[in-house]
Formats: sequence, C-alpha cells, structure tokens
Amino acid sequence: MHDESNNNEVTEIVQKRFLLGIGLALVLASAAFFSGLQVGNTVQAESQSAGLFSLFAGEPQPADEADLEEFWRVWHLLDEKFAAASSTEIITIEEKLQGAISGMVRSYGDPYTSYLPPSDAEMFDEDISGNFSGVGMEVGMRNDVITIISPLPGTPAEQVGLQPGDVIVEIDRESTENMNIDRAVRNIRGPEGSDVTLTIFREGAREMEDFVVTRAQIEIPTVETSQQEGVFIIALYSFNALSEMKMQEALREYVQSGSDKLIIDLRGNPGGFLQSAVAIASYFLPTGKVVLRESFGEGQEEQLYRSQGKTLKQFAPDEIVVLIDGGSASASEILAGALHEQDYATLVGTNSFGKGSVQELVNLPQGSALKVTIARWLTPNGTTLSAGGLTPDVIVERTVEQRLADEDPQLETALDVILNRYVPPASQAGE
Repeated sequence: MHDESNNNEVTEIVQKRFLLGIGLALVLASAAFFSGLQVGNTVQAESQSAGLFSLFAGEPQPADEADLEEFWRVWHLLDEKFAAASSTEIITIEEKLQGAISGMVRSYGDPYTSYLPPSDAEMFDEDISGNFSGVGMEVGMRNDVITIISPLPGTPAEQVGLQPGDVIVEIDRESTENMNIDRAVRNIRGPEGSDVTLTIFREGAREMEDFVVTRAQIEIPTVETSQQEGVFIIALYSFNALSEMKMQEALREYVQSGSDKLIIDLRGNPGGFLQSAVAIASYFLPTGKVVLRESFGEGQEEQLYRSQGKTLKQFAPDEIVVLIDGGSASASEILAGALHEQDYATLVGTNSFGKGSVQELVNLPQGSALKVTIARWLTPNGTTLSAGGLTPDVIVERTVEQRLADEDPQLETALDVILNRYVPPASQAGE
C-alpha cells in the first residue's frame, strides 16, 4: 500500500484527471484522448480498491453476490495443467489479475470502456500532460472497425494522404480485428522519428493500401480566421483549454471586420473539452438556452447544460453557417447541434461522426486506471449524437481528389448559402 504522502499525491492526481469524454482516441501522442473533457467531482482512489481487486482476493461481494467458484477452478487448472513453451515468460499473479479484470471490462462490449494496466495508465498520464509525439489523427470505432475520424492539419497523417473514414485494417502488419481503441492507439504510438505502417481500406477502392507514417511532435491547431466575399470564416480545429480564448480573439476580429455573416468551420474537429463547447455556444445563444443534454440511463434524471448568455448582442451575425463532415465529433457535434436546433445556424457538409458517449477515468491505487462509459450526450431536442451523427441541411461531398487539389466545394456551397445564392441540385429540388 502507499504511505500517507503517496495517498495524498494519488488523490491530487485523481482530482486533476476526473475526465468525461467520448473516448475517441486522438493519435497525437498517439494515445487515448478524451474528446469532450469535463472536470468534475472525484472518487477517492482508496475507495475503488474494494470494487475491483477484492473480487480476486476471495472476499465476498454482498452487492453482486458473485459466485467465483468457477473462476478459482480455472485459475488452479491453469496453474496445474498449462504447459508453457520454452520461450513463454512465466506469468505473474499481478498479470493474471490484470488479465482477469481486462476480460471482465471487455465483457461489457463497449470499445470505449477499458481497463488500463499501470504501464498504459502511465502513458495516458504523459499524453494528457500535453507531451504529444505521434501521427496527428483521431481514430474511433465505427461499425466495429477502427476508423480514422480526422487527420489534423499539417500533421504526418495528413501529409501522407490519410482521410476521414479510412478503415485501419492492420497496424504494422497486425490485424485490428477485435482490437479495441486503446490497444490500437498503443500500437500506433511510438517515439518521434520512427515509422508506423497502416494498412488502409478506403471506400470505393479496389484494394487495400499501405501508408508509412513517420511519427513527429504534434502541435494541435486551435483557430484560424479568414474572409471571403465579405463573409468572416472561423475554422476551429479543437476544443482544448485555449479554445474559448482563441474564439474570443476570432470574434473580436469578426466584429472589427464589419461583417454580419459568419461561417464556423468544424470539419475535421474531433472535439475536446465539453466546457469549451458550452462556453463557445454561449456567445451565440441567449442565457438559459439548452446546449446539450446528458443522459445517465433509464430512470435517472438528465443533466442539462445551458448557455451562459455571453452573446455578441448587437454584433451578433445575421447569418451563421456551420460546416461539418465525418471528422466532426463530440464537442463539435455539441456546438453544431445546439446552434442548429436552436435555429441559429444552417449546417452544410456531410454527416458528422456521431459519437456521444461519456467516459470517466478512475485511478486505482495499484497504478492502473478504469475508463468507463457513464452517460450519453443528446442534442437540445433529445437526439442522440451516436445515431448516425448530425445530418446537414445542405449535403455536399468533398472527394479525396478535391482535397489533394485544394478544391473545397463545401466551403463554396457555404458561401452560396450565406449569400443567398444557393440553388439546390436538380436531384434535391423536389425534396
């Protein structure tokens, strides 16, 4: 057990790391990164030890009344009968316990709920501290396969041509079948300057393709601003701790520009801090308007997150268009969904990623951690974000060829919509 000073240190770390998020894996360090982080109340690490570890110490569990007779029978049968190969390392008791816990967690069938043994928990500590060295893309689970949500601008992942929606079939020749997010991320991560080979299946392609990506230090971009045809454009790439401040600066530029039309580009934005999404929505929504709902399951009361009413008042744009695509996830979907459902914005692009589960990270005293899904996010009207994502009012695709040629029909359409010159294609005219 830890001494008192170590317990205090563990408690302090827990207080800093009680995170809520969608559990998408941001392969920057290339490790798990929670999109939609929220700081909340903590659970003391010592109180968690009984819940996970005493099951394997033979102590009774009155709440669950678990019958562990078969577990111990298998434990002893393995000890008695398993014939190790000469190259097989002897497994320790601690490794057996960690394997048993991992199996129990996997039985819940949620790719975003996982048990992190001490070595993985330590890597996660490094990642959330901001020491990122990886390939610069976000991955998630879609249709039970590891899928790229979005490569970040200027990163190795983008530079080699990886695209949102690409399915990662193999990582360094190891199949990703039945691989969870955390393990995939661990396999992709590595030291700066080293290579990782990703075997990719892309929709419409006839065969799989290998991409060799060289890992590098990754700087997450936050905000970029521009103007076209009198329309002010804010591209928001992540919802990190600096996003609200950067958005304030961008909105100050918008006010100084004299424009009354605003495009918010959330394409490829994998999310981030929940508080940032609520704060940024508050610059557009009046006080008290619902930004999102957090559902904890049947029979439990929803938690509502409301606008703080930090609106632009007389400088508020007359027209807002929000650009989204398959790389827009979590906090991006929260902001886009809130502005859209409260009738403050038109959505243009393609369906967002559709990921709205909330994870809590609980540190355990032995140095491991449990990442567990505890809630689901819903739009103000009660639509789950996980049900196929947000559907734009105006659907516009952007092909790989157009990306490589730096052509942007989605932005062009957004400009047409906001300048009232958009004409629906003949195929949509009757819809």
